[in-house]
Amino acid sequence: MGAEMTRTKSADGTTIRYQVDGQGPDLVLVHGVGSRLEAWDGVVKSLQEDIRTVRLDLRGHGDSDKPAGRYELSDFVSDTIAVLDDLGIETCHLAGHSLGGLVAQGFALEHPEKLDRLVLLSTVAGRNEEERARVEQRLALVADGIPGAHFEKSVERWFTDDFRRNNPELIKAYGRQNRSNDPKAYASAYRVLAQTDLADQLYAITAPTLVATGDGDVGSNTRMAKLMHERIPGSSLHIFENLRHSILAEAPDRVAALIRDFLL
Repeated sequence: MGAEMTRTKSADGTTIRYQVDGQGPDLVLVHGVGSRLEAWDGVVKSLQEDIRTVRLDLRGHGDSDKPAGRYELSDFVSDTIAVLDDLGIETCHLAGHSLGGLVAQGFALEHPEKLDRLVLLSTVAGRNEEERARVEQRLALVADGIPGAHFEKSVERWFTDDFRRNNPELIKAYGRQNRSNDPKAYASAYRVLAQTDLADQLYAITAPTLVATGDGDVGSNTRMAKLMHERIPGSSLHIFENLRHSILAEAPDRVAALIRDFLL
């Protein structure tokens, strides 16, 4: 991408790294747990001619600060607001993937006046009892302090068989990036993903909203996507065929095209 890295302070003094690319209406991009702003590289490359993207490393991730202690969804929302304030952006479009989609839900509920359109990608709401039990098992694994172990157990859920078979070096690179995460910060962020559910508040989202997920995504499945679509007034729904959770890695052009069509 080549854009200069910029930093600002969140409300509690946490330093947040962010990056701006392209030109056009402002679209803020929020990554998933254990990820970083570079996860959006392929999407940004496809959008930069007609949309200005703003992406950040949430606290505990990438090159942002990694404060100790418990994280809350409101902390991640505050990180996002800090970047908007630093850039003087009063209203924006917002897209979030996985944990980032949960952050986007929180943003939409807490700051509707700052939001134009909302895109929820491969995210969660309304987990049933079985799904809650599975994510708590994954949280226990992350809490043991070995991020790489979580990646190794999740790689088949995240990536399609064909993608893993055809991109072994890329899968290894994603594994190295995952293992490089600060274990305590990773666990703190994963707890937010595992234990936060805004399903009962979704009716209060007023921004035009697009919900999308892969048809093979187990953790952020089509049932939850349909629930979000049903509860967010006037929202639209898209199911990506032949994709699992890592839609940003496997199909950035398809994701970018969907976002562009929704925003422009």
